[in-house]
Amino acid sequence: MATITANPPRVGLPGLLKHRAVHKLLLLALAAAILVPLANARWASGSWPTALTVDFSEPLAKASDWIIDNRDSHPLFLYFFGHVSNVVVIAVRAVYLGLLAVGWAGVTALGALVAWRVAGIRLALGTGVAFLACGLLGMWVPTMQTLALMVVAVLASVVVGALLGLAAGLSDRMDRLLRPVLDTMQVLPAFAYLLPVVLVFGIGVPAAVLATVIYAAPPMARLTSLGLRGADKGVLEAVESLGSTARQRLLTARLPLARKELLLGLNQTIMMALSMAVIAAVIGAGGLGDRVYQALASVDVGAALAAGIPIVLLAVVLDRVTGAAGERLGAEPEPRRGLGWLYALVAFAAVAVAGRLVGRLDWPESWVVGIAEPVNRAVDWMTAHLYSGVPVVGGTADWAGHFTTWVLDPMRDSLQGLPWWSVLLIVAALAWVIGTWRTALTAVLAMAAIGVLGVWKPSLDTLSQVLAAVAVTLVLGFAIGIAAARSDRLERLLRPVLDVFQTMPQFVYLIPVVALFGVGRAPAVAAAIVYALPAVVRITTQGLRQVDPAALESSSSLGATSWQQLRQVQLPLARPALLLAVNQGLVLVLAVVVIGGLVGGGALGYDVVFGLAQGDLATGLVAGAAIVCLGLMLDRVTQPTERRAKKGA
Repeated sequence: MATITANPPRVGLPGLLKHRAVHKLLLLALAAAILVPLANARWASGSWPTALTVDFSEPLAKASDWIIDNRDSHPLFLYFFGHVSNVVVIAVRAVYLGLLAVGWAGVTALGALVAWRVAGIRLALGTGVAFLACGLLGMWVPTMQTLALMVVAVLASVVVGALLGLAAGLSDRMDRLLRPVLDTMQVLPAFAYLLPVVLVFGIGVPAAVLATVIYAAPPMARLTSLGLRGADKGVLEAVESLGSTARQRLLTARLPLARKELLLGLNQTIMMALSMAVIAAVIGAGGLGDRVYQALASVDVGAALAAGIPIVLLAVVLDRVTGAAGERLGAEPEPRRGLGWLYALVAFAAVAVAGRLVGRLDWPESWVVGIAEPVNRAVDWMTAHLYSGVPVVGGTADWAGHFTTWVLDPMRDSLQGLPWWSVLLIVAALAWVIGTWRTALTAVLAMAAIGVLGVWKPSLDTLSQVLAAVAVTLVLGFAIGIAAARSDRLERLLRPVLDVFQTMPQFVYLIPVVALFGVGRAPAVAAAIVYALPAVVRITTQGLRQVDPAALESSSSLGATSWQQLRQVQLPLARPALLLAVNQGLVLVLAVVVIGGLVGGGALGYDVVFGLAQGDLATGLVAGAAIVCLGLMLDRVTQPTERRAKKGA
C-alpha cells in the first residue's frame, strides 16, 4: 500500500538538472536571451513583415484563367479529363438505374441478406429497418442517388488507395514520398480543393466523385501499407524459401495476411465518403446531400433532418456490416459459406421479381411520414424558450456572449498582440521539449509558411478558436471517456449516441446550433466540439479499457482506491491513447473550421468558403494551405516523436 499512497520522493536540484527536458529549456532560455532583444529591435510590431510575404494571387489567377480558356480545346481536357468525366457519369448512372430497376423491396432485401450472411440475423433486421426508414421519411429516390454516387466513389477510392498503399507498403522510398501527400489530402479542407476540381470538371457528378476520392482514399492507402508492412516475417520467409517470385509472394502471402487491414480500410473509406455527401452537394452531387443543403439554405431544420437521418442510417449500417465482416473473416467453412450466399441470391431475386410483377418499384407516397413540421415546431420552441430569458442560468445566447467575451476575445487578442517572432519561438520551444530538433524545425517552418502566405492574423484568429474548442472537447471527452471505461452500461448507452454524432453531416446540426447560440465564433466552436467529441470519447474509453488487468489487480491487492487506480495506474499506462485523443481532437476541430466559417466563425474558414463562392482560387487555396500548416504545427507540438519515446527522455 505504501507504494500507492505515499508521496513520491522529492527530486533534488542535481537530479532535476540531469533531466533532458531541463537541458532543452536552459538552452532555449539562453537562445531567447540573445535573440529576443535583437528581434525586438529589428521588428518591434506584432504583425508579420510585408517584406517576408509572397503574393500568390497573380500566378493562381493566371492558372485559373488558363484552365477556363483551354477547358474545351486543350488535348489534356479533351482526351483525358473528358474521358474520365464520361466514365464517371456513365458508371453512376448505371448503378442508379440498376437500383431503381430492382425497386425498393429488392434493394431492402439485398441489404438485409448481405448483412445476414456477413454479420447475422440481428444486423440483417437492423439493415432492413434502416432502408425502410429512408422510404418512410420520403427520401427513397435521393437515398438511391446518394448510394449510386457512393458506390462509384468508394470503388474508385479503394482502387486508388490500394494502389498507393501497395506502392508504400512495398517500397520505403515511396512510403516516405507518399506520407506528406496523404497528410495533405486528409487535412486540406474539402472546400479548398472543390474549386480546382470544379474548374477542371465543371459543376456535376464527376467533380463530386473526384472530390470524394481525394478525401476518402488516404485511409485505404495507409491501412493497405500498414497491412503489407506488418505481415508475418516467418510466413514470408517460408514462402520465399519455396522459390516463389515477388508477385507470387504478394498474391499468396502478403495480401492474405493483410486482409483485415484491407477490410478496415474499406470501412474507413466508406465512412469518409459518406461524410462528404453534403459537401459534394455544393458542386452538384445531388441526392441526400443536396436535400440537406437546400433545406439549410431556407433554414428548414425539419427538412434537413429528414434528409440527414438516411445519411446517418447508411453510415451506421455500412460501418456495422464491414466491421462484422472483418471480425468474422475466415471463421466460416468455405462450402457452407457458398451455400448460404446461394440462398441469399435466390431470395433477393425472388423479392426483386415479385416487386416488378406487382408494379411496386417506387416507394408508395401514402407510406411517407412527414417529420419536418414537428421538428421545426420543436426548434421554434427551443429558440423561444432557451435562447434568452432563462432564469438563474441565463439563455444560450448569454452563454455564447460570455464565452466570446471571456475566452475567445482574450485568446485572439493575446495571440495577435504577440510579436510574430515570439510566436515562432514559443512554437519551437514546445515542439523541441516534446520531440526533437527536427520536430521543432518542422513546426516552425509550418508556422512561418502561414506568414509567408500573407494570412498571419486570420490564422491566429483561427488558432484561438481551435485551442478553445480543443480545450472544451478534451475536458468533456476525457470525463465522459473515463466514466464509460468504468461502466459497461454507460458505454452501451453512449455507443448509438456517438455513432449518430460521428456520422451526422456537420451541416445538419449547424442550424440548431445557430438557433440556440446565434451567429458568431461561439457557435462555430460549439459545432467543432460536437463533431470532435465522439472520437475523443471513443479513444479515451478504448485506451483505459486496454490497460493490463494485471497492473490493476496488483494495485488493488495493495489497497489502492478506485480513484488511485485511475490516477496512478490507468491514466499513465493509457498515455499513448490519450495523446492520440488529443491529436484526433485537434485534427477534427480543424476539419470543422471551414464549416464554422459559414456561421460567423470568420478567419480562415470564411476565406475558404468565400474563395469557392466567388471563384477566387487564390483566396480559397491560400486559406486552405494555411489550415494545413496549422494542423501540421499543432500535430508536432502535441505528439511526441518515436525517437523521443524510444529514448525515454
